[in-house]
Parts: sequence; C-alpha cells; structure tokens
Amino acid sequence: MSHGGGNEGSLVLEAQELLAAGQRDEEAFAVLAARTGNWGTCVLAVCLALGVPRTDAEARLREVEPLFSDFAVGEEEDLAFLLKCGHVFIVDRALGEHDERIRGLLGIAAGARGGYPSGLLAWFRTGELTKIFLYFAKTRFQDWRGSPPDFWAAMTAAGELLDSPDCPAHEEVTAGLERCRAQAAVISAD
Repeated sequence: MSHGGGNEGSLVLEAQELLAAGQRDEEAFAVLAARTGNWGTCVLAVCLALGVPRTDAEARLREVEPLFSDFAVGEEEDLAFLLKCGHVFIVDRALGEHDERIRGLLGIAAGARGGYPSGLLAWFRTGELTKIFLYFAKTRFQDWRGSPPDFWAAMTAAGELLDSPDCPAHEEVTAGLERCRAQAAVISAD
C-alpha cells in the first residue's frame, strides 16, 4: 500500500469539505484512503484539515504508519476505526492559565483515583473539563484503590474553580462540588 505521495494540498481541501459536510474525521479518512490508496497522505490531510499542527500530524503519522501493514485494500474503514481509537485525529486544545490549573487538578484526581478509562484521554486533550469533573464527581471508592483523600481534595479544588454562574452546566457543577465537599469531609472525619 502506498503511504505517501499524492497531492496533499488537494486532499487537505477535500478533507475540509468532507468535514464541513458533516463527516466525522475517521469517515473523511476512510473516504479519502479508499479513493487514493495513499493512507499516510490521507492521515496527514485529515489532521491538517482539522487544524493539527504539521509537526504533530507528522509525528502521529510516524506512530501509526507501522500499523498500515496489518490492513489490506478495502479495509480502510477498519483502519479508520483504529485511528479513531488511537486519537490520531484529536485536536489538542490549548488552555488558558485558569483552565490549565483545572486540568492539572483533574489530572491529580485521576492519579489519586487509580487512573481513568482511556476514553477520557480525549476529554483531557480537548479540554472538556466540565465533563471530566462531572464524571469523576460520581466516583465511588468501593475497593479503596488509590487515595480517596487526595482525590476528593483535588476534585473539590477543581470544582471550586469550575463553579461559576457563567458555566453552562452551573447547577450540575454546583451539585458535583457539594458531593466532593461532602466526600472530603467524610474522609477527613475518619
């Protein structure tokens, strides 16, 4: 299978058109890859169309290119699924200082929790801080893995930074923050 070449510029434009028409990133890749056979160029084209910086797009391509040999012509959708699961097409969101502090606290909470489902990695990378907070606020330490005191302290601090009347999910965040505070109080009372 050819992994490079082709007219990258026209593929980027075509990927932008597919994305603008409502195709998901992996679908745009599968369409382009099936038509051109230039899987590597198509990975780059979709990444660039999404706004991934070229150096990052090229690094991602180098990471996944060895997987191409596991697929044959006609299996572009299967490869696209693997690329999606590997977060190849995710656009990392740069955050301001305030939001970066929240992301850091949520990272501390994740470590204190003993980790998190791999699906949340995309939320961390794209800055879906409220979603992460609300997901973690439902945590139950049934097997006492990790460090509940550190988890609830980090979650309370993150919730306090997230909780503002401007937040679209203000009521949910406030409820989550109250749960975090209550859990932290229970832990500190033990």
